[in-house]
Amino acid sequence: MKAVALGALIVMALVFVIAFWLEGRHPWLGHVRAAAEGGMVGALADWFAVTALFRHPLGLPIPHTAIIPNRKDEIGRTLGEFVETNFLAGPVVRDKLTRTALSQRLGEWLSDPSVGPTGQTHAERVAAEGATAASAVLRALSDDDVQTLIADLAREHLIAPDWAPSAGGWLERIVEADAHRGAVDLAVDSVATWLDANAHSFQGLVSKRLPSWVPRLAHRFIDETVHHEAVRFVEAVQADPQHPARRALDGYLARLADRLQRDPDMRDRFEGAKAAVFDSPRVIALASQVWDTAKNGLLAALADPQSGLRRRAAAAVAEIGSRLATEPALQARVDGWVTDAAVFLVDRYRHDIASIITDTVEKWDAAETTEKIELMVGRDLQYIRLNGTVVGALAGLAIYAVAHAIIPIG
Repeated sequence: MKAVALGALIVMALVFVIAFWLEGRHPWLGHVRAAAEGGMVGALADWFAVTALFRHPLGLPIPHTAIIPNRKDEIGRTLGEFVETNFLAGPVVRDKLTRTALSQRLGEWLSDPSVGPTGQTHAERVAAEGATAASAVLRALSDDDVQTLIADLAREHLIAPDWAPSAGGWLERIVEADAHRGAVDLAVDSVATWLDANAHSFQGLVSKRLPSWVPRLAHRFIDETVHHEAVRFVEAVQADPQHPARRALDGYLARLADRLQRDPDMRDRFEGAKAAVFDSPRVIALASQVWDTAKNGLLAALADPQSGLRRRAAAAVAEIGSRLATEPALQARVDGWVTDAAVFLVDRYRHDIASIITDTVEKWDAAETTEKIELMVGRDLQYIRLNGTVVGALAGLAIYAVAHAIIPIG
């Protein structure tokens, strides 16, 4: 385009020379000379104007030339301020988002059942991208750091607080409501079942402690009697909701609940037992094993497109999309949340966002910036030179014609 614009100037110059040379013999060439002269002036003026934007014309340090390299930082600041004022303004963002059905469009896209180029629906694609991100996060986590965090959280929220008062109050409410009856019945039934199936366990239980002079027959009779009495006792407890053993257990639980809440010694013993359990190496190893198992299971489920986790995630995303596409009330709520969040972020951080433009332009090299801008808009600027050549030629011709029409010669 520079060559085309320069060629137009050269053509005007050649036409001017020929017309000026032959004007004496052919007076009508005066109009041609005037047009060519005006075209040269217009071409030179626009060349100067275009060149002055990017560099000093002919290398001469003429004032107010090489505007872009000299005022690069100021241009960047002005551009940043312009974007901040006119684009990153709360009312502008709110008006644009209010007129855009964000949630409906998102819902229609998510609920679209058609399969894309990747062989997945949009919901499956979102679930896949989410699985990829979640897997990256899990792999980036340090196992030692996670285990330390779990231990710290457990110590802060489980070990440090006193459990005894809460446990005592909880136990007291259970006893008062007779909610423990089912557990007691289950325990008694389990004991009865074990006694029926393990009568041999009573052989020698008492008899082996008898003197040696007691007859062997008495040994067996005593062991069977012990087993029989145990069975009768358990059956009596099963059959009688008001059995003394049950009342004794109720009384013990009530006393335990009271002591857990009010007895300092019992509370200290309870807290000590709790701390001993949590500080046990086996419990610590179990926590580490639980994390490793959970992490590996999650990674495997996230990597398998056919896993239950991935399928449920895709189904949930599709359901959310369907609701967003069809429920105006939900659309209004979601659009309101998004709009309020966007306006909040823009109002609070718009200066920081706009400063990206300013800082980026300041870091650019002046010569490189000039070249980038010239390559981007230079074609249109060369058209300005061409237009200047044409307009100058027409203006020169018009001036010459008007002057000869209204001013008499000789």
